[in-house]
Amino acid sequence: MPVKAIKPGYHGEFRDRVENFRGQQLLNICWEKHTMFGWPMCIPVPPEMPFGALLEQVLPGIYGAHPDFARIKWNEVQWSSAKGPFTPDPSKSMVEHGFKHKTQIRFRTPGLDGHNGAG
Repeated sequence: MPVKAIKPGYHGEFRDRVENFRGQQLLNICWEKHTMFGWPMCIPVPPEMPFGALLEQVLPGIYGAHPDFARIKWNEVQWSSAKGPFTPDPSKSMVEHGFKHKTQIRFRTPGLDGHNGAG
């Protein structure tokens, strides 16, 4: 939503620029149908981090408390971004997947619809 400044010539400074994250970039992650979490989660990640590290090291720390997390069949997960559906390669980096600063990715886990099916 555009905002009109009261003071003519005012230019604010964007504090979430990639330069402010010491080599990291923000990645927004959303686990669809799992509303136990405020979503999407926004985390800083190194651009060269392999997608497999996101699955094995990062996501358990974010979503591991959810009862569905241990039952995820990662080979059945459906991934998407603003560019549409994608199939991640665990060995490729965030950059190699085309993720830029503040990219949002979403994942859907078929058959797992949140705590007691409530989202």
